[in-house]
Amino acid sequence: MLRRLAFTYLVALPLLAQAEGRIRIAEQFGIVYLLLDVAKDQQLIQKHGKAQGLPELQVEFVELSGGAAVNEALLSGGIDIAGAGVGPLLTIWDRTHGKQNVRGVASLGNFPYYLVSTNPAVKGIADFGDKDRIATPAVGVSVQSRILQLASAKLWGDAQFNRLDRLQVALPHPEATAALIKGGTEISAHFGNPPFQEQVLAGNPAAHIVLKSYDVLGGPASATVLYATEKFRKDNPKTYKAFIDALSEAARLVKADPEKAADIYLRTNKSKVDRALLLKVIRNPEVDFKVTPENTYPLAEFMHRVGAIKNRPASVKDYFFDDAHIANGS
Repeated sequence: MLRRLAFTYLVALPLLAQAEGRIRIAEQFGIVYLLLDVAKDQQLIQKHGKAQGLPELQVEFVELSGGAAVNEALLSGGIDIAGAGVGPLLTIWDRTHGKQNVRGVASLGNFPYYLVSTNPAVKGIADFGDKDRIATPAVGVSVQSRILQLASAKLWGDAQFNRLDRLQVALPHPEATAALIKGGTEISAHFGNPPFQEQVLAGNPAAHIVLKSYDVLGGPASATVLYATEKFRKDNPKTYKAFIDALSEAARLVKADPEKAADIYLRTNKSKVDRALLLKVIRNPEVDFKVTPENTYPLAEFMHRVGAIKNRPASVKDYFFDDAHIANGS
């Protein structure tokens, strides 16, 4: 009897750890995670937790690099909210379809991503040669890698969508940025995000833009998103709502006060990026801080077409939860 009780207690421990009132969030690098930085710095999740009747809401942030690592952490139960690109979201949505049912929670905004090269011979993606090495967060999985695959498919046809995968090297954005600015490494290109891409362009005279994500996707698009398992959303409705409300407030703060938002980014990331450059990124008319996903479906349709995902989503509502802020998503 005692052994049975002890076993029951041990089995129940993971369930207790997931009880309402705790949230663990994975974020990566760059200003694309500014809404999370603001929510963290201003304790907005805790604030909205109190409004939901959760006065002791525990909030934890975990820093990871690459969609593969984030997805692994989510499926293993190490985190509750994953932060990564649309590519990793679609991969894990497909993989867990009918099981854990991972779906998108919110967008972190629209951001143009640049593929930057320091090789003067590279004017377009067709110019990359065997000696070039392109840094991406996760080869073949990250949203940067997927966008490059889509660009390759448009240029060479669907059969060669992964033609440039062999030239890619998995590297966190800060390390890739340092490598391109300093030079002297095998890395000759980086498909990054703000503010790292702007730092490279400002820090190395040879750096130039080879490809823009908006050009590939046909316009402004949400590239970085947040997602979770169906179980977490169902079992923690108050925590989940507090998180969404906190993100929405963070988006309003960034739009209303870019100066304050820039200071929060510098403080929370202990970043040495030039403040003027940071403000330029935040105020860029092509950047839009919002929680509603936009123009994500072209990538979803492409990934299904080339066999990267088995399940074909009919719309954004298939791979995002049916929440009010997703109603006008695309």
